[in-house]
Amino acid sequence: MYLIALKMLLGDRAKYFMLVGGLTFSSLLMTQQNGVFQGLLSWTTSHMRNMRASIWVVESRVEQVNETKALRDTDLNRVRSVEGVDFAVPLFQGVMKARAPDGSDKQVQLIGLHGGTLFGRPTAMLEGDISQLRVANSVVVDELAADPSRLGAGLGRRLRLGDTFEINDREARVVGICRTDRHFFGYPYVFTSYDQAIQYAPRQRKMLSMILAEPKAGLSAEEVARRISTETGMKAYTVPEFERSTIDWVWRNTGIPSSFMTTIILGFLVGVAVCGQTFYSFVLENLKNLGALKAMGASNGLLAGMLLLQAMTVGVIGFGMGLGLTAVFGIIGAQKGSLPFKMVPLHLLQSFGAVLIICVLAALFGIRKVARLEPAIVFRG
Repeated sequence: MYLIALKMLLGDRAKYFMLVGGLTFSSLLMTQQNGVFQGLLSWTTSHMRNMRASIWVVESRVEQVNETKALRDTDLNRVRSVEGVDFAVPLFQGVMKARAPDGSDKQVQLIGLHGGTLFGRPTAMLEGDISQLRVANSVVVDELAADPSRLGAGLGRRLRLGDTFEINDREARVVGICRTDRHFFGYPYVFTSYDQAIQYAPRQRKMLSMILAEPKAGLSAEEVARRISTETGMKAYTVPEFERSTIDWVWRNTGIPSSFMTTIILGFLVGVAVCGQTFYSFVLENLKNLGALKAMGASNGLLAGMLLLQAMTVGVIGFGMGLGLTAVFGIIGAQKGSLPFKMVPLHLLQSFGAVLIICVLAALFGIRKVARLEPAIVFRG
């Protein structure tokens, strides 16, 4: 009987393609928008992947990693004095104006690392030697900063080792090129030493942006972070805590989540509307066939199972095609490097579950009609 159900489904090619097409579009909309949204969220926490540290110490009112409220220089020694802290180093971060060789102004994310240890250094060096940051006026730029449309403007090519540009009217010489995760605001990363960074930055009374710390062996980052917060009055985050706090801040303070959720919900509703109407029309056109099966003894439960099988079949095919198109979209975006995209297995399962719900709702329209069907309809003209 279930084989007959599949033959009925494939026999009506027009309805079959409409159902698969509607579910493909619905699953594409839900998975693609969810992937872009997750990619954007991952960009908001790129600092923690580009500058690795177990504990991030910030001013007590800071709620997300892209926010900077300057600390006093003496706060560094206060953190170092907390029991359980192995070491702590200063970090400068700020958006600075850089001048490309053609004279155009570009915005960059300047990162100042502790000159002695270079703790928090870029994870992947493509060219050059990171230790050269200890030389005056030296910087390491990421691939985006080296692009001809960014700091390479005027050269007609990408930045190379030895090229120079200006940060706040001070010379910056490229001694390395690294790979980083993209920043949420799209600024390219420029790394230098902490002492050099505060020379580039406009002078303020307090220049220390954050403190990076590591716990002693045998102690957890969570325990040491709690000690730092209790004893210093500053806020100490572990990496998972800072990621959650940053993402929570985005949910509370921006319209990005609601915009993407609206599109995802619309994708779900479009799937329900298109597939519901198409599947109901398919059932109406096959009422005589279903009536004949009912006249031969098929129960309402068996007929309902057949309709569910038909709906689930087009659902799985449609979701697979939509997921494939989403993957192509993500691959193209990753190659260009300018499109945020991240596919999370849990969210893919959620999208698949949403497609199955669409299929069940579509099947219910037909099941309701079949349950009221009189077998005698097969004998009418």
